[in-house]
Amino acid sequence: MTKPPVGTNRTGRKLGQKVKKGKLKASSRRWLERHINDPYVQRAKLEGYRARAAFKLLEIDEKHELLKGARRIIDLGAAPGSWSQIAANITGSTDDDIRVAAIDFLDMAPLAGVKVLQLDFLDPDAPRLLMDSIGGAPNVVLSDMAAPTTGHQKTDHLRTMHLCEVAAYFAVEVLAEGGHFLAKTFQGGTERDLLNMLKQNFRQVIHVKPGASRQESVEMFLLAKHFKGRKPGELPPQPDHASEQDLNVDDERNHGDSWDNDDERDRSSP
Repeated sequence: MTKPPVGTNRTGRKLGQKVKKGKLKASSRRWLERHINDPYVQRAKLEGYRARAAFKLLEIDEKHELLKGARRIIDLGAAPGSWSQIAANITGSTDDDIRVAAIDFLDMAPLAGVKVLQLDFLDPDAPRLLMDSIGGAPNVVLSDMAAPTTGHQKTDHLRTMHLCEVAAYFAVEVLAEGGHFLAKTFQGGTERDLLNMLKQNFRQVIHVKPGASRQESVEMFLLAKHFKGRKPGELPPQPDHASEQDLNVDDERNHGDSWDNDDERDRSSP
């Protein structure tokens, strides 16, 4: 069972530490203090995971069993690689029998049993390269993709939701029947058309927020379970390809008092 960290930790590092002011900006100092005092960060280091995000996936899987019996897994927005670590363990993937493919435009250190592609998932070649890497239809598609932030909350929100949409359509195109899809999204931000598409193609679609997601974060995860499969000759649905201009629209449908996507790409490596 995945248990939440408690007040004490087993890493030898005392929680509640402060960072000296020095030359750091106040916002950077607050982030660093939160990071070094985060019990999930401490636990990730102790248990050998590359990021605290590992516990988000483990907690979701414990409750919803999305990884149970998976033989092949694709991990989108994978860096620094904690979800891929779990995927390789679940599938029994090895360097001689690759069953996990991971992709990110950021650099990611090699992992045993994982084919790592340093490439933007929006690159036209990305889907083919991912599928070629694992040699068959995946049972699970995971996406922790989040767009690089611009500092403009609504623009950042729209860009990340676009990545969620593209990941969802990819999952419908490649998943094995009965497979599952999990993707990062934001509270109140999943578009109705996307939800309707997923409900047409999966038997269960829900939003989940694991305990490892920071309470103040607007981050949630969209979970679609039990893919219904594709009929012979049926073309998969296609996403609307938003232009850069579309993704900069000041859309008032998107709200949120705080902006913290709980992203860890530059943060939790031991």
